[in-house]
Amino acid sequence: MRERLRVFIAACFYYSGLVKFTHWFIRRPERRLIILNYHRATGENLRRQLLYLRRHYRILHLETALEELYSPCNKGKELHDRRMPLVLTFDDGYRDNYTYGFALARELQIPMTIFLIPAYIESGQCFWWLEGERLVSHAQVDKVTIEGRTYSLREPEERGLLVRRIDAGLRYATAVSERETFLAAVRTALAVPSPVAENVDLRPLTWAEIREMEASGWVSFGAHTMHHPILAYLADPAEVQREVEECRTVLEQQLGHPVRTFAYPVGKLEHIGDEGLRAVKAAGYAWAVTSIEETNTAQTDPYLLRRLPGNVNQHWLLMASDLVGLWNIISGLKKYFNRLSKRTPKSTLFNTFLTR
Repeated sequence: MRERLRVFIAACFYYSGLVKFTHWFIRRPERRLIILNYHRATGENLRRQLLYLRRHYRILHLETALEELYSPCNKGKELHDRRMPLVLTFDDGYRDNYTYGFALARELQIPMTIFLIPAYIESGQCFWWLEGERLVSHAQVDKVTIEGRTYSLREPEERGLLVRRIDAGLRYATAVSERETFLAAVRTALAVPSPVAENVDLRPLTWAEIREMEASGWVSFGAHTMHHPILAYLADPAEVQREVEECRTVLEQQLGHPVRTFAYPVGKLEHIGDEGLRAVKAAGYAWAVTSIEETNTAQTDPYLLRRLPGNVNQHWLLMASDLVGLWNIISGLKKYFNRLSKRTPKSTLFNTFLTR
């Protein structure tokens, strides 16, 4: 019921022209670039979202958009097409980026950029952040002891605790080798034989699929480290550098051209760290994207580019309001009136609002 109400409010915003006005208003002071951060490419909502975006935004490849953003001379393009530029990015390289995302890109003639993890492409194994749920759901034992704590897998609560414990062990590993050793031990303890994802769309892309997508001209690629560690958690700065540099080297060998863009795993400042930022600059990338939820201007640090979250389950009307910040405005007004109502007697609240 609450979701339906939100969609109804978003429809009022859109069909009243408020979304269009806000879109125009936020563009006035300076050039802006929206970069959307997706992972999976599934569902009918994604198609509707892309149809909306194609109509109201100028969708570009990431490198094209960044060259334009940082170029002092792009007034001609702005006069030709006044729509705000926008980039679609997909992290990790799930196979559904090929089976569904690529199909949409060709059909709708929309460019997109995918950030790849070469070690997973070559192994075909399940991404580590999916392993907790997968291993517990396929466990062949009733009880398991992980690092001194015993979990009863017959109890749903215990299963949930175990999933979170596995995820934490993988997420906070201080080396890729530590992560893989822990994962192998858990897999053995739960008696789960195969590390390959059963759901085909959850598997990594193959090199053949990647080359086909790039040859189409609709899909471009960037780097996302070799093994997707969280860079700030790695103990050895040399490993941080290897993860960043080797990824670029492998991708350039496979694609046959320079790779200039990088996406930090997980991507908030606390996940990047000083060593991560230094490694990306030293490796020769021109730009790097984060998951910090803001839009970009010509003043944005090119190694800390912002991205707004892309949600394949979101109704396109909600996306339309989100992209221009209307929900943030409503949230701000709600907080303001909540604070005001605590300080001001209810009998004078309406008069206070009118006089401000």
